[in-house]
Amino acid sequence: MGSTASPVSAGHVRRVEMPFVDRLASAVVTAVPPIMVAVGMWFGWIGNLLSWRDLLILALFYAGVGTGVTVGFHRLLTHGSFKCHRVTRALFAALGSAAAEGPVIDWVATHRKHHQFSDADGDPHSPHVGHGSGWRGAIRGLAHAHIGWVFSDMEVADERRYAKDLLADPWIRFINDTFVLWVIVGLAAAFGLGVALSGTVAGGLTALLWGGAARIFFMHHATFSINSLCHYFGRQDYDTRDESRNLAWLAIPTWGEAWHNNHHAFPCSYRHGLRRWQIDPSAGIIRLLEMVGLAWDVVRVSPERRDRKALAEAV
Repeated sequence: MGSTASPVSAGHVRRVEMPFVDRLASAVVTAVPPIMVAVGMWFGWIGNLLSWRDLLILALFYAGVGTGVTVGFHRLLTHGSFKCHRVTRALFAALGSAAAEGPVIDWVATHRKHHQFSDADGDPHSPHVGHGSGWRGAIRGLAHAHIGWVFSDMEVADERRYAKDLLADPWIRFINDTFVLWVIVGLAAAFGLGVALSGTVAGGLTALLWGGAARIFFMHHATFSINSLCHYFGRQDYDTRDESRNLAWLAIPTWGEAWHNNHHAFPCSYRHGLRRWQIDPSAGIIRLLEMVGLAWDVVRVSPERRDRKALAEAV
């Protein structure tokens, strides 16, 4: 699997150009949610349009769709941290697609490429490579890692190389090809729940704003922060030969993904929070799936293996 492959020369990275339609879609999906959030905050302030129902819907959809990204896209489909029925795989892929972070196969291919070239030439979103030195270089690198890479031709991953297994799965390929449908379904579900809770179309529209646009905005930047902040700030407990770091304060909003140095040390582990105090809601969800028989072959890392890879100052 691409996530565990050893590094190869960046000279072997085949340039893949981003189609104009994809570039335009990235711009729209990136720009529209923050604009809608700003509009919602303004009207919420002057018109008292933000209710407890909207906050509840935001929390429910953030957690639910976020699970599709962290448990589904990342730990299941990218790294094979556990196995499950193909229907469960497909449901996770559809749920993650509702996050509007791109089609599932493209997402997985990009992340596997990141692991193969982590913080070296070929990494799709390293803040450390090719951005210059000093504080200006740091700012350019963080900006690229956070969002700039989304618009870069060179950062497009070759799906035939990095996600061949998913291309061969007809269920996942169908969800990948109908990506826009799942984004719309996620938005429609927020609207429908808003109508159900409020009894009005206006309540559905404000739910669409907060459970749709705001949720997409917050989730995007939580994910982007893993690429940027978690390769620049925080603690390194394991020797990973890159700049991946654990950032404790970001763990809850990223559903456990911010234990990023742990993850780079043991990419296939179902747990990213390897210590008792390291909160990892996604691992808890996988454990619950295992307990009820919906997940099996869950990948665990033994304490002995962790100790062998731990940095001396972290032991």
